[in-house]
Amino acid sequence: MNVLVVYCHPCADSFVAAVKDAALAGLGRAGHAVRLVDLYGEEFRPHMTALERRQYHDAGVNEAEVAAHVDHVRWAEALLFVYPTWWYNLPAMLKGWLDRVFVPHVAFTLPTETQGIRGNLRNIRRIDVVTTCGATWALSKLMGEPGRKTLTRGLRAICHPLCRTSYTALYRMDTVSAERRERYLAEVSERCARMR
Repeated sequence: MNVLVVYCHPCADSFVAAVKDAALAGLGRAGHAVRLVDLYGEEFRPHMTALERRQYHDAGVNEAEVAAHVDHVRWAEALLFVYPTWWYNLPAMLKGWLDRVFVPHVAFTLPTETQGIRGNLRNIRRIDVVTTCGATWALSKLMGEPGRKTLTRGLRAICHPLCRTSYTALYRMDTVSAERRERYLAEVSERCARMR
C-alpha cells in the first residue's frame, strides 16, 4: 500500500519523533511504499497568502504553490498522521497543511445549488492517527477531541466511501512512566505493521 506519513513536530529529539520512527519501522516491516512529509523539517509555510485565498477556487492555480504535496496526496492510498495534540487539537502547522493542500478540485468538488460537496480523494482508503496528549482520556473526551474529528470525520468524508480510520493516543503524555512510553512505541510499530 502507498502510505503517506505526515509528521508534525518542531523538535527532532522529541518523543513524537520517536513515535514517527516506530511507525516507519512498522510500515517498513509490512513492506508498504512510504513517503514521509516532515512539515517542520521542510519549513512548510502553513498560512495562506491573500493571493492564495483569492485563487482558492481556481482549478490548477490553487495547487501551484503546494504541487509536491498534492502529488503526495494523489499517490497515497493511506494517510498516517503523527503529531502532538496541543490544546486538544491539531498543531497549527498541520492545520495549515490541510488548509493549503486539500483545496477545491483536488480534494473535493464545491457544492452547487443542486448538489452537495463531493469528495475527490477516492484513492485514500485509510486514515490513521498517532498522537500524544498531555490531558487525560476523560478530559480529552470532555473537550470533544476536535483534532481527532477533523481527521477521522471531516477528512474521511472526502475520501473513498469505504475509507477506514483509526486513532491511537498516548494520554497524560507529561506524566506517564518511561515504561508506558516504551509500550506505546511498540504498540504504534505493531499497529503500523498490521496496516492493510
